[in-house]
Amino acid sequence: MKSFEDALKHKVGLGTAPLGNMFREVPEDEARSTIQTAWDQGVRYFDTAPFYGAGLAEMRLGEVLSNYNRDDYVLSTKVGRYMTDEKEEKEGLFKDARDNKVITDYTAEATEKSIEQSLERLKTDRLDFVFVHDVSPDFHGDEWKAKFEEAKEGAFRVLTRLREEGVIRGWGLGVNTTEPIELAMELEETKPDVCLSATQYTLLQHEHALQNMMKSAEANNVDIVVGSPYNSGVLLGGDHYNYEKAPEEIIERVNQLNEVGQKYDVPLKAAALQFSTAHPSVKSVIPGSTRPDRIKEDLEMIQREIPKEFWDELVEKGFISSEAPLPVSK
Repeated sequence: MKSFEDALKHKVGLGTAPLGNMFREVPEDEARSTIQTAWDQGVRYFDTAPFYGAGLAEMRLGEVLSNYNRDDYVLSTKVGRYMTDEKEEKEGLFKDARDNKVITDYTAEATEKSIEQSLERLKTDRLDFVFVHDVSPDFHGDEWKAKFEEAKEGAFRVLTRLREEGVIRGWGLGVNTTEPIELAMELEETKPDVCLSATQYTLLQHEHALQNMMKSAEANNVDIVVGSPYNSGVLLGGDHYNYEKAPEEIIERVNQLNEVGQKYDVPLKAAALQFSTAHPSVKSVIPGSTRPDRIKEDLEMIQREIPKEFWDELVEKGFISSEAPLPVSK
């Protein structure tokens, strides 16, 4: 069985939210080719979730990975949602998802049901890591703390038991804000050991996470996986920022970062991947894509040499916190 570290060639895994038809309908052959390319390029850590296309991303991932020895890769998915056979009209991020109704539920019974369904869709008999998904203000508003309590008494206890029994290797939260992770790391009975933080510790946005979540992660020996390192694509010239339309001030900031990058011949993709993984608590970064060629590019960019002067200028201009760990110059 591969260890987490062994699976993380150059610390890059594959996030599969886009393969659940996020933002657009992705043809089956394109999705399969993306996963296959990641495998062929040496990627051995794959993260998914029932929420991604109402199980679509898990099904697509399972189709490809079922061709390989289960001991040769590391797999994480999420709980907090499960599917029913009832149909529903889709909207939002996954408007092109499967039409199965998605139920949000963090209780113990729902957690076990979610895991059972994921195993079936992924065509596997075990999971390595499980994240409690979106128990966070961005999804639940003022109700998020009540949902957190539901998860604490339900999902957290189930996953702690499964970890103790050796059924899974670890668990944590998978969220787009820092506070739920910080809160979970303070717990005694049900303490996470690895958390997935999307959009929060990136080249574009990291000050709050650095001062709060990352310090707590170091103190509590909790590993961090960074999701959405390009903040939903805006860092690479896209028009989405943290899953919504990018505001003008963010686009302007990206343009300013690009100016510095061009000065030193540093693509922002390389800077983003290397910045996020420079922190000692970060074990992996999991950019998502539906384009096979971008998988190859990710692996090239995380190894690209970046001059120290580039980082110095970003710190000097206030784009990067002076306290943030930076990549060691090759």
